[in-house]
Formats: sequence, C-alpha cells, structure tokens
Amino acid sequence: MKPESSRPIELTEYQLATFEQDFIPESVGDKIYMNYAKEIEIEFPNRKTKYQWHLKSKGRVGNIPITPEFHIAIRPKVSINNLFGMIDYAYNLKIKFPQGSIQCQSLQESYERLANILAQKILERCRKGLYRDYLSKTERLAYIRGRVDLRSALQKPWDVKLKCYYNEQTGDIEDNQILAWTLFIIGRSGFCRESVSSTVRKAFHALQGFVTLKHFKSEACIDRNYHRLNQDYQLLHALCRFFLDNTGPSHESGDREMLPFLIDMAKLYEQFVAEWLNVNTPKGFFVKQQHRVTHDKIYFDKMDLILRDIETNEILYVLDTKYKAPDKVENTDRNQVVTYATLLNCKNAILIYPQNLKAPIDQQIGDIRVRSLTFSLDSNLNEAGKTFLTSLLPNTFP
Repeated sequence: MKPESSRPIELTEYQLATFEQDFIPESVGDKIYMNYAKEIEIEFPNRKTKYQWHLKSKGRVGNIPITPEFHIAIRPKVSINNLFGMIDYAYNLKIKFPQGSIQCQSLQESYERLANILAQKILERCRKGLYRDYLSKTERLAYIRGRVDLRSALQKPWDVKLKCYYNEQTGDIEDNQILAWTLFIIGRSGFCRESVSSTVRKAFHALQGFVTLKHFKSEACIDRNYHRLNQDYQLLHALCRFFLDNTGPSHESGDREMLPFLIDMAKLYEQFVAEWLNVNTPKGFFVKQQHRVTHDKIYFDKMDLILRDIETNEILYVLDTKYKAPDKVENTDRNQVVTYATLLNCKNAILIYPQNLKAPIDQQIGDIRVRSLTFSLDSNLNEAGKTFLTSLLPNTFP
C-alpha cells in the first residue's frame, strides 16, 4: 500500500509530537515500540502525558510503514533542497541540473527524483549495451575449451567429457547485479508514485533477462574499479549506495509489504562535511576521513576527520561532527575530541555543529586548543562551508 493511501503520523526530526489517545490505536503503538525503538522515542498515553501519545524521531528522516492503515512520515529540520545538496555531496553524485530544476517540496519528491535518475541512466546503459567482463568457469564438456585438466582426463580415459577451465565474457557480473538489486529494492519500497515506478520497473525488466538477482549491501558500491569501459557506472553505483544505505528491511512478513526508508541525519551530516572538505580542501592541506585511533591492541576508535599538512604530513586539526544543537558543548563531546587530539599529538581539536551554539567554546586544555565551530545547514551550503573554513583557518578566503 502506498504511503499516501494510509494515514500518516507526521513527525519532524528531534521534535516532540503529541497525538490524542484515539488518533493512534494501541496495536500501532506496540508495533512502533517493538520494531522501531532505535528510530522513534515513544511514550504511551498516561497521566504524565495527559493521556496523549508522545513521539520523537531520534535523528532519522523518511518513511516507516507500520500497518496498511498507518505510516510514520518524518520530515527533516533542514530544507529539502539543502538535504538534496547534502546527499549530492555525501554520495559523490555530482549530478548537474539546469538552474532551478531541483526544487523539491518533500522528501518523497527527492527520493523519486533520484530513483528516476537511476532508472533512466540504467535504461540508457542497456541501450548502449551492459558492461561485460570475463569470469573464470570450470565445466565438464564434450569438447575442448580453454585449459583441460589433464590429470583428470588420464585418470578416467573412458570419460568423454573433459574438465575444462576457461574464461567466459558475460554481463552477469557484480557491476550489473548491484543495479538490479537496487531497482528491486526501490520497486518494493512503495515510496514512488506510478509515473516513477513504471520507469523503475522498465529498467529492472531490461536487466532481468541478463543479470542474476542477488542481495547486496551498500558497502559493495564502495571502492570499485572503474575504467574507460565502465566509467559511467561510478554514478550508478553512487546512487545505488544511497538507496541501499537508507532502505531497510521490513519488520512485516510477506512480499507485498512496504520497506522503511530512513536517512540517518547524523551520518549524512558527517559524510557531507567530509566530502565538502575533500572538494574544497584549503591549499597546503589534505583531508582524511575515518582516521583510526588505536588505544591498545584490541580497542580503537575512528575519527570523523583530520587535516594534515601536505609537506610535513603532520596532523594539524582533529575534527568531530555533532549533528545536534545544544545550548553549549557537552563535556563528553569535548573530552572525547581532546582525547583524540592527545592520541594523535595534535594541538587543535574542533567540534562542528549544524547551528550556532548559545555558548560556543574556544579554550585551552593543556597544550590543546578546543573550539566549537558551525557548518550551517540553514542557508546556501557552499557559502556556509566557506564561512566554516574561514573560522577554522583565518585568511583561507579573501
């Protein structure tokens, strides 16, 4: 059942929403509590809540099907266009649109826009011909093909079939299987209107006769090998990664159930800031994401970002993104980034927030300078990035 045909329970990320007791059946509340406690904070009607339902999203945006009659629609705090811009950077989509053509009014429109782009580009590639590669095969044949297993042939001279090792060119390879699986997931999501769903189905059927349907996780889309013959697959796999990252398994049984679509905004913000800095790295620096910090033989952490000096390779800045807007820096966050800086022998520890804090910090702890800075999501993202870099590194921009 499509989201628009069921009753929405509308939330905004991190904001408390209240509903009258008779608006949500208790059975629906039970399903939310049992299946989505990590995503949704829920309090059942009681004396404390004045017999109302209290629900709050824990930093996820998207759509969660609960029953055929109810679904949860979670809006982002940021504008849809800025959300789209974050996704574009975070997944290295580099999609160029004509001026004004990416005006989306809802998260569903953004999802549909990307789904349609993926389906259209897959159809375009199918018309040109799918990328094919050679795969190693072993088969018993009545004729010689490739290399023969002589030992096996000599042991059984009466066997007319020979064990052969050969390479076969085929389009049924991971590059194409990832595309088919992603289209299958989009088709099951129930999140697209018929105009887009028909294009997705058309692209899936174009692959279906040539490609085996196999399950893939989003990690399969990362660090793949691209060259002259499959360069256009880089964008296709980046789009696939977005959908596989954010479309989860359904808690209901049966093939006709919708799938939840949920974007983890904290993770997206971290990826966005990292990729924006990668594209806009100041002269003399280079950026490294997910830098590993080892505490002992079995315990380690991964830093969001570090900035190194190109010439000396010295770590000059440790940066940690925090997708939240408290009035002041929490002690645990400050202590964590100072610990990272200490382990890396770095003198500058930076906490990055999406909004200005009422009580920002700029303090010296030992020989480490700790600051809270803002990479805002409230206005133009590129201008916000330049403002952030200027506060991080004075005189970065004229």
